[in-house]
Amino acid sequence: MERYLWIIPFAPLLGAIVNGKLAALYARREKGPPEWVVSLVGCAAPILSFLVAAALFVQMRAAPASERLFTQTLYTWIAAGPVQVDFAFMVDALAMVMVLVVTGVGSIIHVYSVGYMHGDRGYARYFAYLNLFMFSMLTLVMAKNLPLLFVGWEGVGLCSYLLIGFWYRDIANAAAGKKAFIVNRVGDFAFLLGMFLIFVTTQRVGHPTLDVPALRALVGEHPQVFGGIATAACLLLFVGATGKSAQIPLYVWLPDAMAGPTPVSALIHAATMVTAGVYMIARMSFLYDLAPAAMAVVATIGAATAIFAASIGFAQRDIKRVLAYSTVSQLGYMFMAVGVGAYGAGIFHLMTHAFFKACLFLGSGSVIHAMSGEQDMFRMGGLAKTMKVTAATFLIASLAIAGVPPLAGFVSKDEILWMTFSTPLQPPWLPYLLWAVAFVAAGMTAFYVFRAVFLTFYGEDRVSAEAKHHLHESPAMMTVPLVLLAAGSVLAGFLGWPAALRGGNWFHNWLAPVFGGHDAGHGGEHALADVVGPVAASAGGHDATVEYALMALSVAIGLAGIFMAYRLYIKNPALPARITARLGRFYRMVFNKYYVDEIYEHTIVRPGYGLSDKVMFRFVDMGIIEGIVNGLGITARLVGATVRLFQSGVIRTYAFFLLLGFVLIVWRMVR
Repeated sequence: MERYLWIIPFAPLLGAIVNGKLAALYARREKGPPEWVVSLVGCAAPILSFLVAAALFVQMRAAPASERLFTQTLYTWIAAGPVQVDFAFMVDALAMVMVLVVTGVGSIIHVYSVGYMHGDRGYARYFAYLNLFMFSMLTLVMAKNLPLLFVGWEGVGLCSYLLIGFWYRDIANAAAGKKAFIVNRVGDFAFLLGMFLIFVTTQRVGHPTLDVPALRALVGEHPQVFGGIATAACLLLFVGATGKSAQIPLYVWLPDAMAGPTPVSALIHAATMVTAGVYMIARMSFLYDLAPAAMAVVATIGAATAIFAASIGFAQRDIKRVLAYSTVSQLGYMFMAVGVGAYGAGIFHLMTHAFFKACLFLGSGSVIHAMSGEQDMFRMGGLAKTMKVTAATFLIASLAIAGVPPLAGFVSKDEILWMTFSTPLQPPWLPYLLWAVAFVAAGMTAFYVFRAVFLTFYGEDRVSAEAKHHLHESPAMMTVPLVLLAAGSVLAGFLGWPAALRGGNWFHNWLAPVFGGHDAGHGGEHALADVVGPVAASAGGHDATVEYALMALSVAIGLAGIFMAYRLYIKNPALPARITARLGRFYRMVFNKYYVDEIYEHTIVRPGYGLSDKVMFRFVDMGIIEGIVNGLGITARLVGATVRLFQSGVIRTYAFFLLLGFVLIVWRMVR
């Protein structure tokens, strides 16, 4: 089966080529290509990838832990002196988790898209972009070396731009796509610098390479060489991750990305692309383990992002924007986990989050579809009576993200909280501060998610008469994917059920060969054996009673958030308006996202535009560079015009110059 690795990324690429060609052929026609053809090609490609990945997983599962690695080299991509970069794929236990999430959740969302995008003029173009994204994301995940990973990294950024601005005739959509593209380029530049710094360091030990397994071996053999630059390299890579995974300060593009079709928000901006930064740090864990200062920065930024984004979610009216800020917040949890060395816990939350957040986004798409495009939750209410399946699945996913046991979100989020609390960091108070921030953010998450649940599906009916006339449950093509994702939101957590609750924690046993451990994590004597690297190697020092107490607290604060949302939006729906009126300016500040976009506009965008226009363009480009070029041209013209006077073709002129020359020669001789 190992020789079939290439099918996993290239099947979606073939789908993108076929649907892209169909879109081009029908571009000038009144109607697009037959939707059934586009749907068949667009959905079959990721499903084929998932089936091949599942077969490889079965084979990998049967192999000994030390042999769970598949590689395939297609050809030599770059060969320059001692440097060789292959177009090669690698799937180990970590990559297998990501491949199954991307292809599995991706296939479900492709099927959902068939119903959601029905009748759209750009139907074929949409599926071409979506398939191209799958190819790019799978290339990123399966890359055996950093340059190929960067190709996938840039590819998902390109597809994000194309899909955010899919309805490009709307200037707001086009602007949102451009914003995402530019912000990601800032992070990508830092990623490139980090990659170059790593390469230069490998040259110092005589083995220039960017191959991930080779890098891992070199770091193990020469930790003293890499230790000096590990912090700088890891911080540069992390800046790249903040762009791709929407962390402070480069998170601002993700909420605006909701301008794209809702299935795009579910696949790219909730379940897959935005987790690329978390995956990259986990993949480079052997380098981050040498840089505790960089890891502290990662954990701190993650915690700050988690609570900051959660606070903005309190005041949003647009159902998709609430979920967008929820995504930013949950990504903060993942970064906090990998920042404290709990790589397995971060990847586990990445996996569970893919199910319940995709379910929430697709549920919001079902609501928007039924409400004829309406996204304001304050113009909804009571939809559970009409949309029973959508409401039930949305509720299950909301319970999961709120951390209610035994759903998946409870298991993965509680593990992150426990690992953060119990991991020794410097300064010693940092783990407790990070835990406190994440703990409060957990309660905030439960509140604003159930605020969305109650405003949308329960309580007072605020639907307009026109929207109510068209209100209906979505077709099976959309509700069946919701049911599958809701089931994942319930069952996925059992893969990592903690040892403290008599679980075997299969998920972390699976990842143990990648992160260097052997036993199941989370709880008692096995606390971090297979979940983390050396930075968090002694988390088991706390008494089991502490773990149970923290677990109870995390459940309690989630339930408290749900209860508060119920009291405010079901029992006393007039109270929120009075509270927001009393909060006044503070509420407006939160509603306007702390004016971060405006601050960036006045401190970065406008000065940057002025610098580009007035200095770099008008003075440097036009004044100096074009001045030199134009000056040379003018000089050449003048010289040519002068010389042309001597080449007039008139015999009398030539005779005059001959005579003049003769006179000058005679005069010179006489002198």
